[in-house]
Amino acid sequence: MTEDAREDAENLEADTGDETFDFKLDRNNLFQEETFTDVRNGSVKRFTPIRPDGTPDKSRKTIYLGQTSLYTPEGPLPLQNVIAAKDLAQAFKRFPEAMEEAVQRLMEEAKKMKDEKASPIIQTPESRIIMP
Repeated sequence: MTEDAREDAENLEADTGDETFDFKLDRNNLFQEETFTDVRNGSVKRFTPIRPDGTPDKSRKTIYLGQTSLYTPEGPLPLQNVIAAKDLAQAFKRFPEAMEEAVQRLMEEAKKMKDEKASPIIQTPESRIIMP
């Protein structure tokens, strides 16, 4: 690969009309991702901070993320939530609590969307005109 091609590959941007996407990785925010699952109820992902050379970055905290799916008549509904944990064993222990929080947040968002849809009256503070 020529130097110009390498530079172009490092500065890869896709231009789609009015929008430009920057596909550069943030070399100061790299993580190694590992997935642990029981192949039944869900999975826990461990994101271990690393430096650009792949060595562990002890100055940042490891992140744990729980993932599962709720099965609905319309198909699976993916859920995920960060798990506050110091290690993998604690992440497994706190997985159910984190998924319950995700379900509660989802229910609150669905209720909010339902309420907004049921109340189509919009009133702007400036005009005081009520529109159906």
